Amino acid sequence: MEAPRLHTVDDLLGWPGDPPVELIDGEIVQRPMTRFEHGHAQTAIIGQSFPLVLRQQPDGWWIVPEISVRYSEHHCPSHDLAGWRKARLPARPVGVMTLLPDWVCEILSPGHERKDTVTHFLRLQRAGVPYYWIIAPEDRALIAYALDAGSYRAVFTAEGPAETAGRARIPPFEDIEMDLAVLFGDLG
Repeated sequence: MEAPRLHTVDDLLGWPGDPPVELIDGEIVQRPMTRFEHGHAQTAIIGQSFPLVLRQQPDGWWIVPEISVRYSEHHCPSHDLAGWRKARLPARPVGVMTLLPDWVCEILSPGHERKDTVTHFLRLQRAGVPYYWIIAPEDRALIAYALDAGSYRAVFTAEGPAETAGRARIPPFEDIEMDLAVLFGDLG
């Protein structure tokens, strides 16, 4: 029996139209449909982190939703959110990113949790991405990890309803206070 062929970034770039896909360990996989909770969490983070985007280097950030990052010829996921410090990436980039992000955030989608909590977690840890956040909108939960001696360590956790969520300075964005009630969609 012949081993299955691993797809490459070139295969991904040539993939026809809809639905949106990404390259995970040599397999082209369909991205989950975006739910309101997912989009709201992305919007809340982008909105609250926008002061960091407006800053120039060295303190500024590029923070982008639905961005493809090429980690290898056979692995090019589309992250829900990813960020690069402007000190490392002074000019606005173009196209598929090849520079390792400084921060990645994945927002869990029903049926796709394993990809974010195991596959991406291990891949990003191995690649050396300094910060990785996982948000579970339905559970109103956020776990922020920081790379410590080659392994991720939880540096912030939050879970619960708006009245217990509060505001927090979450690494690597300690310069701003995030309103967790906004992030978890408890205002409206």
